[in-house]
Amino acid sequence: MRVVQGLRAAATATALAIVAVGCTAGGGNGPIGNGESAGAKKGPVKQGGTVTIAQVGAQPDFVFPLAPATNQNGWNVNLTQPLWPFLVYAGDGAQSVVNKDKSLFSSLVYANGDKRITITLKSWNWSDGQPVTSRDFTFVYTLLKANASNWNAHLVGLFPEDVSKVSTPDAHTVVLDLTQAYNPDFYTDDVLSTIPLLPQHAWDKTSASAAVGDNDTTTAGAKAVYAYLQKEGARTTGFATNPLWQVVDGPWKLSEFRSNGYYSYLPNTHYSATKPTVDKVVISPFTSDTPEINALRSGSSLDVASLPLNDIKQAQALESSGYSIASVPIPGVAEIQPNLYNSEVGALLQQLYVRQAMEYLIDRPQIVAKIYNGYADPGNGPVPVKATGAWASPLERAGGPYPYDPAKAKALLQAHGWNVVPGGTTTCASPGTGSAQCGAGIGAGQALTFNLAYSSGRATTDVQNAAIKSSEAQAGITLNLKSEPFNTLISTIGTCTAASHPASSCGWQLAEFGYQPYPLYPNGTGFFDTGGSNNSGGYSDPKMDQLIKATEYGSSAQAFIDYEDYAAQQLPWLWLPLREGIMVYRTKLQGVVPLNPFSGGQNFEDWAYTS
Repeated sequence: MRVVQGLRAAATATALAIVAVGCTAGGGNGPIGNGESAGAKKGPVKQGGTVTIAQVGAQPDFVFPLAPATNQNGWNVNLTQPLWPFLVYAGDGAQSVVNKDKSLFSSLVYANGDKRITITLKSWNWSDGQPVTSRDFTFVYTLLKANASNWNAHLVGLFPEDVSKVSTPDAHTVVLDLTQAYNPDFYTDDVLSTIPLLPQHAWDKTSASAAVGDNDTTTAGAKAVYAYLQKEGARTTGFATNPLWQVVDGPWKLSEFRSNGYYSYLPNTHYSATKPTVDKVVISPFTSDTPEINALRSGSSLDVASLPLNDIKQAQALESSGYSIASVPIPGVAEIQPNLYNSEVGALLQQLYVRQAMEYLIDRPQIVAKIYNGYADPGNGPVPVKATGAWASPLERAGGPYPYDPAKAKALLQAHGWNVVPGGTTTCASPGTGSAQCGAGIGAGQALTFNLAYSSGRATTDVQNAAIKSSEAQAGITLNLKSEPFNTLISTIGTCTAASHPASSCGWQLAEFGYQPYPLYPNGTGFFDTGGSNNSGGYSDPKMDQLIKATEYGSSAQAFIDYEDYAAQQLPWLWLPLREGIMVYRTKLQGVVPLNPFSGGQNFEDWAYTS
């Protein structure tokens, strides 16, 4: 279930501000507990208190929940989810299921051969006392129908294009007639979970001074409303003061937002489900994990943080100073995305054998063991083996199609006409399109040299990429590393396709964002399909599209395995280990565990201090 859209994720992720690292249940070599099965420490709960949470390396920059297609900052979901939860909310404790208590629907019924969905909404209220109704759903629908191409969570061909008719029999019922039948698991988990409800009675306006009306019911009106809300949504100085953003249906209201990424929440006293117990939640920004771990050691300023895996030896000392520590599976995939349409190296990266050679040279087992101390998913393909093990195919469980093998990498390159110079520069010695030649668009003497840009702030990421650089050099492949703050990185990396790859936004060659968060149904929609919202490098393969569609329309287990294994072999991305999420929290803070892997531990309303 897509509680966090698959947007570009920092070495943390959209959705994963707190747990900011990867996954698994107690798979490491140290003393970290299992956040999936850990029970919350019980004790007399006291009302009130402030929780301060560390956030490393990036910050939100947009507050309107329907962010524009040009904004791929996954951290924005961290900011907005506590204010406007999704219609379908993923994760119940540590269980990978729909959270019925936090979702906005009371029932979802599929009928007419899975072409009709009847959604019954709960009788909830907005923070201004107005009821949440089916009109709020149609408001979202009409806005997106007119502006889908400018919505960053848009899954091409799906909502709203796949809706032939929307009916609202009463104030709490929505009926969607779809253009075709879908696998209900897919549609619930990956589509309806991208949709928040928005307050039509407060936001259906075209300017600050305009009256609220039914502007969205015309295409022109919907475009004008959307443009106004997106303009206001980018104005960071108004995040906490603009009256628009004070009308919420989630458990929290934004209290303060500063330009450095500091922000805070106060409880929404009109929240319709269980109301928060703590008085305030503060998100405290850190530029890197060094000052974060120093703040944890001081024991005074932070209540919740992620434990950098290079500081895993600090676990015992932190526990003795009043903290508890737990790991949590973070569903997603860590990757290096290749730009297949970069003017300098796109022709190289389009060659599957080049990507295969590069993957053979990534020593994933060593990265897991030496850099992450065993606390990481092995990164064998598009589906994490540990976080979403139920979906992992036998191929992935066995190590994936490209285990570390420098000899195979060298042989592959030599077989395709390359002069391989280990420790030096490998160049094309046989240009052309024959089976034993370098391939289309590759000239004589062209080197296998690439620029890899990645998100800064975490020491383990620096060490990992230095290790990859060193291992790629075994076959004469050169990686030039450049780390940048996450917000800087995403501002310079555009989506590049065969049809559009302007130099201004497609000068990047290889990019590592940290990881991409996954929904409950991790079938690659939006990631590896042609035109997918997270398909930045322009990968396009008709067979891949067909296999992904087969997982959307049907529920065959074999169809999913066929997709998964094909993606693992075709390498739309280079697969990397995905580090585990290690959360440090004050032992007196009840309700933090078991950890929800889909919300990134952002269920602040469930937390309370014990006396």
